[in-house]
Amino acid sequence: MTEFAGGLTCLWLGMVLAISFLEAPLKFRAPGVTVPIGLGIGRLVFRALNGAEVVLAVLVAAAIAVADVRWPVYLCSGITALVLIVQLAVVRPPLNRRSERVLAGEDAPRSRAHLAYIVLEVVKVLALLTLAGLLLAAAD
Repeated sequence: MTEFAGGLTCLWLGMVLAISFLEAPLKFRAPGVTVPIGLGIGRLVFRALNGAEVVLAVLVAAAIAVADVRWPVYLCSGITALVLIVQLAVVRPPLNRRSERVLAGEDAPRSRAHLAYIVLEVVKVLALLTLAGLLLAAAD
């Protein structure tokens, strides 16, 4: 079961890296993409990513619950889940409110919540990387 959880964790890590650190910043550099268009695309993409993350988090937790693992696996999975919960429940709502204002035509200032989301993404990537390593090492 640790192989399954490790594979799911690697999939989750790849999705976060591809979307948050590649797609998100690059879309605003594409010709013709305005801030409102980029925000509209970003909202759709991150809503889909976060939904997939919730499913992956549940699957990883279920696989870990039935596997024979040591406490660092529980710690890393807990940190990862906590970061995701904070992103979804605390940070995303102000980001959504700001993007709604921009999409409505308002010139809203840059949100500090955006920086918090990025910091949490970095923490989540480090936790996922560590979790994947622990799970795959336990599978040997």
